[in-house]
Amino acid sequence: MQALTEAEEKIMQILWKIRKGFVKDILEQLPEPKPAYNTVSTIVRILEAKGFVGHTAYGKTHEYHPLVAKPDYTRFYFRNFLKGYFGGSFAGLVSFFAREENMSLDELEDLLKELKKDQPDAG
Repeated sequence: MQALTEAEEKIMQILWKIRKGFVKDILEQLPEPKPAYNTVSTIVRILEAKGFVGHTAYGKTHEYHPLVAKPDYTRFYFRNFLKGYFGGSFAGLVSFFAREENMSLDELEDLLKELKKDQPDAG
């Protein structure tokens, strides 16, 4: 899997939301000022070439759908982010945000409690 450009990610966010659609459906979801139809069509074809999007053909018209699930891309993206900016250290990430956001010890403890709730029991 490879990282998406900002424009590609915007299109994927829409496809993950609507699950499937034609270029016109994607275009309708984009904020103003909307890009040209051909621009969106080109980005969708790039996403298809990268393996993120598939299509069903109806004559000359294509209905597009995600091939990569949003949680899978999110996991990939954050692993790369963590590796690139924090040497792969989750502790480094947390300490960065703790310093930047002036988190209190109570807030950090609450965060740890939330993380522990999300982990399966080790027993």
